[in-house]
Amino acid sequence: MLLKFLGHSCFSLSIGATSLIIDPYLNENPQAVIKAGEIKTDWVLVTHGHHDHMGDAVEIAKRNNATIITITEIARYCEARGAKTHAMYIGGKHDFGGFKIKLTLALHGSSIGTDPIEYLGQPCGFLIFTEGKTIYFAGDTGIFGDMELIGRLHPIDLVILPIGDNFTMGPEDALEAVKLIKPAHVIPTHYNTWDIIAQDPRVFKNEVEKETGIPVTILSPGDTFSIDS
Repeated sequence: MLLKFLGHSCFSLSIGATSLIIDPYLNENPQAVIKAGEIKTDWVLVTHGHHDHMGDAVEIAKRNNATIITITEIARYCEARGAKTHAMYIGGKHDFGGFKIKLTLALHGSSIGTDPIEYLGQPCGFLIFTEGKTIYFAGDTGIFGDMELIGRLHPIDLVILPIGDNFTMGPEDALEAVKLIKPAHVIPTHYNTWDIIAQDPRVFKNEVEKETGIPVTILSPGDTFSIDS
């Protein structure tokens, strides 16, 4: 099973012959190493409606005949634009064949547009269960106490946490989130795309590993991480 970082908060996940892409913000992403037109995928996961996460989801889904897995309001929005979707809500789990997904709480917002702004429901995170592993993609969120419950109910092999601050939790809160979740491994995301979320991930890595002993892997756009390792 191979995870690939595509820039900002976008990841692809290969599970055998099945491919997922999460928060596919690519064409306007200054970090992106690939454009939406180059993506081949079976499933598109969207945590919330902000442009830097929903991004190119509809285009990618339609071109690949892929299904968008997301919160109900975003699913309806994407359906209206011609994409196939599977709607879910917080706490719900579904078996997609080869992997299961459960939606988690995320403390953030979810909307699209500027004039008018269209509300797109509750933001979420994803628990992905596959090949005996559990991956927690927290999405854009602040820290919340139930992260401890998530980690207790579903022992986490890998958590992907935002550290950029301003729009999400920063490094200090992300460190506390790691302590709550108690994952086997951590990957930071959602930083350095713009100056307002500039962070040195090495500082986060050093603090997490010093205080918890949990390994942190820093990925640059285009880097991969084997979850079997």
